[in-house]
Amino acid sequence: MALAVEVARGARIAARPNPWVGAIVLDAGGSVIAEGATEPVGGRHAEVVALEVAGDRARGGTLAVTLEPCSHHGRTPPCAEAVIAAGIARVLVGVEDPDPRVSGQGIGQLREAGIEVTSGVATELVSEQLAPYLHQRRTGRPYVIAKMAATLDGRTAAPDGTSNWISGQEARREVHRLRAESDAVLVGAGTVRADNPRLTVRDAVGCDPLRIVLGTAPDDAEIRPCLEWTDAPEALLDHLGAEGHLQLLVEGGAETIGTLLERDLVDRLVVYLAPSIHGGSAGYHLVGGVGATTIAELRRGRFIDVRRVGEDIRVEFDPRSGSFGEER
Repeated sequence: MALAVEVARGARIAARPNPWVGAIVLDAGGSVIAEGATEPVGGRHAEVVALEVAGDRARGGTLAVTLEPCSHHGRTPPCAEAVIAAGIARVLVGVEDPDPRVSGQGIGQLREAGIEVTSGVATELVSEQLAPYLHQRRTGRPYVIAKMAATLDGRTAAPDGTSNWISGQEARREVHRLRAESDAVLVGAGTVRADNPRLTVRDAVGCDPLRIVLGTAPDDAEIRPCLEWTDAPEALLDHLGAEGHLQLLVEGGAETIGTLLERDLVDRLVVYLAPSIHGGSAGYHLVGGVGATTIAELRRGRFIDVRRVGEDIRVEFDPRSGSFGEER
């Protein structure tokens, strides 16, 4: 399953809006004979790619797939039928597909055909990779990632508003990859007026995301064409989810991110800390909003990953897995 996850990584951008799935076929003796990943929309799903590579050698073998094989006719025939036709004896599934058109039906179809199915294999690993897809199917809203860059003492800009460039080149390149992986990118109107960002994909392979301004943008803003949203953020997420968008990247500013955090609308924070210190009490902070008035009101979460990116430190944080206040 770990190999299937690795194979799926290469389909992360091209497969959307389909889930980026990986599949591995082992022959009857347990040797890996084929692998496959989801192709771009209209193309083959991962299971079919791997099974076609394996051919007759798949008969009596094992299929490991990160997501439950589909059981319905969409742009392509059901993968469950292809698995049955290939003569596979055993299927390992990372996570069941929460899409109501599948939701256990694919596994049920395989079992009815006499295939041994083991579900929940390396679920945590697979769920992390497919988090945007699983979240959107379960909630009807896109997975929200808030990205920030700051000095070591938590300043995103100097008092005069200057902020380019706090983070290094490698961190900025990684942010472009995040944009390429996202269906939409959001900033507040204040960020548009202050920084006039383009929010396009330039240092990565992929298409530009839908650009959204929370508020209105000047007529000559670089972010145009864009969607200007003046309703509640919750309504925006409902709208994007209904359109099939899986991931929304929020790139600022502090007040916008603070508002989303206060409303519990952020699923993951990605913060790049630069090897620099602003000093003093002035400057712009990472997160705006009301904030905690006492230490007992702190929002506690969980660090997912901490690693070095060039000269910077990248911190990935889950704001929902902790609690409010001190543990006693």
